[in-house]
Parts: sequence; structure tokens; C-alpha cells
Amino acid sequence: MCCPRFTHSFVAALMLFSLGCGGSTPDAPDHSGHVLLPVADDPTISFMIWFKVGSQDDPNGKEGLARLTGAMLSSGSTTANTYEDILDKLYPLASSYSVRVDKEMTTLSGRTHRDNLDTFFGLLQDAYLRPAFSEEDFDRLRSDQLNFIEKTLRFASDEELGKATLTDSIFAGTPYSHPIAGTVAGINALTVDDVRQFYAGHYTRDNAVIALGGGYDDGLVTRFADSIATLPVATAPPAVATVKPQAISGRQVTLVSKPGADASINFGFPIDLHRGSREFYALWLANSWLGEHRNSSSHLYNVIRETRGMNYGDYSYIESFPEGGRRQMPPTGIGRKHQIFEVWIRTLPNNQALFALRAALREVDKLINDGMSQEAFELTRSFLSKYYLHYAESTGRRLGYRVDDHFYGIEGDGHLAQFAEMISSLTHEEVNAAIKKHWQLDNLQIAMVTGEADTLKAALLADTPSPMTYASEKSAEVLAEDKEIESFPLSIAADGVRVVPVSEIFGG
Repeated sequence: MCCPRFTHSFVAALMLFSLGCGGSTPDAPDHSGHVLLPVADDPTISFMIWFKVGSQDDPNGKEGLARLTGAMLSSGSTTANTYEDILDKLYPLASSYSVRVDKEMTTLSGRTHRDNLDTFFGLLQDAYLRPAFSEEDFDRLRSDQLNFIEKTLRFASDEELGKATLTDSIFAGTPYSHPIAGTVAGINALTVDDVRQFYAGHYTRDNAVIALGGGYDDGLVTRFADSIATLPVATAPPAVATVKPQAISGRQVTLVSKPGADASINFGFPIDLHRGSREFYALWLANSWLGEHRNSSSHLYNVIRETRGMNYGDYSYIESFPEGGRRQMPPTGIGRKHQIFEVWIRTLPNNQALFALRAALREVDKLINDGMSQEAFELTRSFLSKYYLHYAESTGRRLGYRVDDHFYGIEGDGHLAQFAEMISSLTHEEVNAAIKKHWQLDNLQIAMVTGEADTLKAALLADTPSPMTYASEKSAEVLAEDKEIESFPLSIAADGVRVVPVSEIFGG
């Protein structure tokens, strides 16, 4: 569901958290690189291990190896227990552990009640210290991963396919381009020995950062650190992949031709901006006004969905936001040194695609040229000063943000505390200056999943008006604005459109 901005209620604990309270004690001194978030009155304990490896480390021709290795830790057998036995033992504990693999980070996370600590911690240790890497698990998980690309991503998730296509286009030729799950050819090329070698090379004590949150004691910190110390020492530092997206020349379009599909649209370009800088928070405020994720009073939402009823929603981002269709808040563990500004136009009829694209481009163009109004700035700042509390409503979420702080090199109280301070102190002029500096529309990639690729290609290149029609009456003001939108220049070069059959995308 989309949430209106000013109808949130905040429990006392969350308000205390914003002041640094909420039952937490100050973080223990941390001279060893551990991430510690003690919460004395939390009866649960959250574990996290950040391994400094991700899909950008997949070898050429074996795209998907990092994801499969992570899956075999969280969803495979250990030398002590089969996967079925592990599930049977976790069930009565009401506990679990899982892995998230992203471009540059792999995080193994788990949570249990402290009464079940010894049993749970034993199972968790086995997962990262003693994986079995059995052929049976390998075959099952590789099949799942291949099915995700061939069936789910290509044929059951058009919106995620559009996002993945945009990322692939922007980062073409770099280790960031392919989906984290890999490519068809890459997954088919994998062997269980590849997994064993990847684990041995990347899951080392030098490549691991441990994190604990909740009602733990100092003894658990020592036990956790000692267990990580039994991982092997890397014989040589893993090669660091070079990611440098090619300059985008003009407006480039990739149409994924999928018979019978409606249109799902994404467009964007790289931005060199990260958490911790004042400009980042200035641009976050502007982006929140433009397209706060799944929020019914963001500007794009109002223009395209609320006023015109064209689709389910329209949003924008300055950081990666995977699984946006099922998430209200962004996940942690997706730290990236290379980010993009992205607009997501959710699925709509093909005959409305160009009008929606033009509407979104026009609104971004107006924001770049005219800036935010003082009223919009004040309203958005007031909204974010409370809304950010929802980013981390649990110990586990707060711990995830602390780990991300280490990835980004943010010291002190971290990103969430900086967020609150920056949002309260930013000026209207700073926000508009950040918009001018970091956003542009002359050079960008556009990705569309569509059942009418040839028709859309011709229309994109012709740049003829794309009028909108409605089933119900619209106001004179809306119809007048529609006349401007339908002719907003697309400016696509003759060689600026490529069509890729859905059966070939991410084939490798």
C-alpha cells in the first residue's frame, strides 16, 4: 500500500530512538572493527557478518557464482547437519538465518531469542565455517537460480526486469552490469568446485566484519570473534573489480520485447554521490519530494497516478532499492560505491507509455530548471524529520544500518543520525544547488519492457505527439497540461533504440 505522508503515528519507543534512547546503552568501545549495538531490554539477539564480496566479483563467464555461494551457506547443508535437519532444529527456536548478496556486499544475518542462543549460534557457526557444499544442494540451488532468470525475471516480474535492464544498460561492460543472480550462460557454467574455490578465496577472516545487536553479553562478542578467527587467512587479496560506467551520449533506449506485456518503464543515469556528504542529504530531500518510494503524496505519484489514474505508482531514487514492489522501506546490505538516479514508472498500457514517459521527463526537467519551491522544501523537510524513523524500527534493522555505515566509512553515530541532523539544518538554496549539480536529462538510459516494441520504437524515433485519452472527464487544467506533456520532446537519435527479445535478455 502507498502511505500518505502525514498520517503516521509514532510510538514512544521510536521517538526515544530518534534521541538515541529506546532502551539502548551506549555502544561498547570498538577497537577491533566489530559492529556492536547493545540493547539491554531486547530479549533477542541479532547476528550479522558482512563479507566484503559480491556479484561484481563473479569471474567472467561465471556470472551468478557469488549469489550461488551465498545461497549454499544459508540454504544448504553443513558438515554437521543436512539442510532438512537444520530447518527442523531452527523451527522450535522460532529462529532463522539468511544471506543477502548484492553488488559489493554479502551479509549473513540471523536472529534468535537469548534463551536459545547456544543452539542457534552452533547452527549459525556451522553455516559459515563448515558448509558441506554437497552436489545435491548445489543442483537444487543452481536450478532455483536459473529458474529465477529464465522464468521469474523474464516472464513473471516485468518491473524488476525493467530495473535490471536499466542497470545493465548504464553499467554495460562493467562487473556491475549483470543481475546479482547472474546470467543463463554463467549459471549453467558453474560447478560445485567453483563454489568451493570462491568460498575459500573470499570468505576469509580478513574479509569479514561481525555485528551483534540486542541483549547479548561481552562473552558472546568474544565467542563470535573467535569463531571468525578460525576462517582461513587470504593467501592473496581478492582482485578489486573496476567499475567505470561509459559516458551516455544523448538519450538511449532499450526495449525488451515481451509478447503480450504492458509497458514497464525505468530511466536514469549514474550519480557520484554517497551517504555521509551534505549534498547527498540535500538531494535525498529533493528526491523525496519528487518520488518518495510508495508514498501517495510524492509529486510523480500525483501527476501520473493520482491526477490521471494511469498506473499503480511512480517513484524516484538516488540509491539502489531492490524488490521495490514488495518493500515499503529499503533493505540494508546494499552498499554500493556506484549509484544511479532512477525514475520508476510502474506498469501501464502500451498506448499510454510515451505519455507517461514524457510526463515524468517533464517533471524532472521542471525540477532541474525551476528548483523546489520554498513551500515544497519546508513540507518535505517536515515529513522526512519523522519519516526516517521508519527506516530502522527494530534492532536488526538498526544493526544493518550500522554495518552499512562501515561500508560507507561513516563514523560517529552513523547515517541515520546524520540524516536527522542534516535534514533539520539544510537550506532551500542548498537543495536546489544539489539538484542543478547532480541531475540532468540530456544523457540518460531508458528501459522499457513492452509487448509492442516495434510500435514504440517507431513512435520514439518519430517523436510525434502522444495524446492521452480518459474514460472519465478531466478538468480543463489537466487537459491543458496534457497538451504540453504529449509534445514534450523525447529527442531520441536514429541509432538510439535497441530491441532485445525477452528470451535473450541476460542470456550471457
